[in-house]
Amino acid sequence: MKKIFWVSIGIGIGVLAARRLAAAKDMVGPDGLNRAVGRFADSLHDVADAFRAGMNERETELKTALGVADAPGAHAPRH
Repeated sequence: MKKIFWVSIGIGIGVLAARRLAAAKDMVGPDGLNRAVGRFADSLHDVADAFRAGMNERETELKTALGVADAPGAHAPRH
């Protein structure tokens, strides 16, 4: 299930990159390319922010469901 999720994330980013690249090719000059790259970077940043927000929300839901509370200064053990 995790593999399917990550593959779909990769495909989505690839499609976004292909669209942005096509839009960049349509624009003429270095200024147009810079704007396209800037927009792509902003879009990628927005996707990453949304992903992190969803991940944090889901983590909170799971901790609540399991009754696990973070103690101040305590960290979960790493494997």
